[in-house]
This record gives sequence, structure tokens and C-alpha cells, in this order.
Amino acid sequence: MKTIRRHALILFFLLSCAFPYPIHAADKLRIGYGAPSVAMSVLWITKEGRLFEKNGLDVEVLYLESALVQRALIAGNIAFGEMTGSLMSAPKLQGADLVMAAGFLNKLLYRLIARPEIVSPAELKGKRVGVSRFGAGADRATRLLLSKLGLNPEKDLTLIQVGGAPTRLAALIANSIDATIVEPPDHKKAQEAGMKVLANMEEMNIPFQHTGLVTTRAQLAKSPDVSRRVIKSIVEGIHLAMTNAEVSKQAFRRYIRLQQDREQEEALQVLRSFLPRKPYPTIEGFKAVFAELAEQIPAAKTADPKDFFDTRFLEELDRSGYIDGLYR
Repeated sequence: MKTIRRHALILFFLLSCAFPYPIHAADKLRIGYGAPSVAMSVLWITKEGRLFEKNGLDVEVLYLESALVQRALIAGNIAFGEMTGSLMSAPKLQGADLVMAAGFLNKLLYRLIARPEIVSPAELKGKRVGVSRFGAGADRATRLLLSKLGLNPEKDLTLIQVGGAPTRLAALIANSIDATIVEPPDHKKAQEAGMKVLANMEEMNIPFQHTGLVTTRAQLAKSPDVSRRVIKSIVEGIHLAMTNAEVSKQAFRRYIRLQQDREQEEALQVLRSFLPRKPYPTIEGFKAVFAELAEQIPAAKTADPKDFFDTRFLEELDRSGYIDGLYR
């Protein structure tokens, strides 16, 4: 009997060495994301680096364009979703159970690009400006930018729903629209095709809770251990993005089809320029989101940003010193 036990212990040790990830059944869950863009690449890098597996999670990453992520999360079809603060806040203001558990991009990086014959924002009057979907992050950012440039997005031009950034860029080059916004490095593709950059929101340094990892309070209460491990994986994914170029570039190749090394390097530099080591959403960012939503949703005028995020597990990791320890 002692010999059998000894052999069993040896076998367990060998299996533990051979398989560094948990050998028990991993917890399965689905996480959605709303756009194939650099701003939403933390999720893919975490997946590509097998960090979910490392933390005992079997995660299926799903592309659900724009508002579909929001709807799937509210319906309980996914456990978490990477989406914009605008997309999350609109239904939250109307009673939906949504909270941001981590914030990735707390300002806007968009460039306003236009057809070659348009040389200033004022010339957009009477023109067609493409957005993703009404109410989505790119739509809200477009309206905000146009207002800051002295244009009334409701009266001075026509906003047209086109789709994601690649579709908008193709529509611009085909002259189906006259202008749109894209994030770097997509603006360089536009310039190479002869389009003009009319405005740079990154230089304008506008606080805005753009992207983050969103869930429900019900999910956090029902599955605190799983939720804790999701946040830990994401924090480790941010560290991986900051320190491992090859895994990040693999994710760019797989999820946004950046095949050239130059494109991948540009995308990585953009990501590293805005990604916080400690991904807390910001009060200022949510206030800017509310200001943009206030005209359509009056409740936004009195909303408290603190009601829109729940960072309990991120705070746990932070207090423990784990996040700082990753970078030592």
C-alpha cells in the first residue's frame, strides 16, 4: 500500500511539472468584444498568452459587433464584455445591471479623416460622416469631436451608420462617405490611400471612459472566484502586452489581421502608449460620457460615476502588491 501511495505521489508530481496549468476541469465562460481594434486588444493578448488557462479558466472569446456585446451581457449570454463606456452607460442609466470592472482606454485616440478634397473641418458641412452604429462608442466620439470643432452633428451634416473601422475606411476610400474617425494605426492606412487627417483627438487630450471590461453585479456576486481570476488574467495580460512583443503581435495577426511587421509594431506602440498597469476606470472619463449622453438620457445629468464601476477584485490585487510585483 505504501508503495502504491508513493508511486501515486510521484505520478502527481510528474504531471504537475509536465502541465503547468491546472489539471482539474477549468471553469468555462464566454467574453465578448465589440470591435477588432487596438483599443480592445487586451482581451486577445490575454487569450493568446494562455493566461486564462493559467488561472483555471476556459474562455471563449467572441466578436459581437458594437451593441451586440451589450445585449448579450444583459441577457446573460456572456459573463464579461469588452466595450465602450458609452455603450455600457446608456442602458445602465435606464436600469440595466452593468458595471465596469476594469478600464483600459481612458481617453480618445481617434483621428478624423476625410476625402482628399476636404481640407478643414468646416468643409464637412453638408457632407456624409460615417459612424459604426448609432449609440456605439465611435458614434459618441464622432459627435463629441464634431461639437468641439464647432459643428452641430444633428444639423450641419449627415451621420451614416457604416460599421467597424475597416468598413468605414473602405467606404471612405470608395467615396461612399466623406469623412469618419479611426484609431491609430488605421489612420496611416487612410493617409497612404490619399485621405487627409483633419483632427487628432489624442492631441486634444479629452478624458473619456472609452474601453473597459464590463460585467454585471449579479455575475460578481454569483461567481466571485471566477470573476477574481478573470481580473487577475487581464492584469497579467496587460503586463504581457507591456513586456512581450511577440505574443502581442501574434494577437494582432490573429484578431485584426495585421500581417506586416511594421503594422504590428505601430499597433503595439499605440497600445503601450495608453494602457495603464493598474486598469482603473476614471471618474473624469465617465463624467465625459454622461455629458455626451445627457441630451438623449436626462438621468445622465445627475448620475454618479462611482455607481458605474466595481473594481473590488482589481483593488484586492493592488493592495496585495501583486500588480507592482509583476513589473519588478
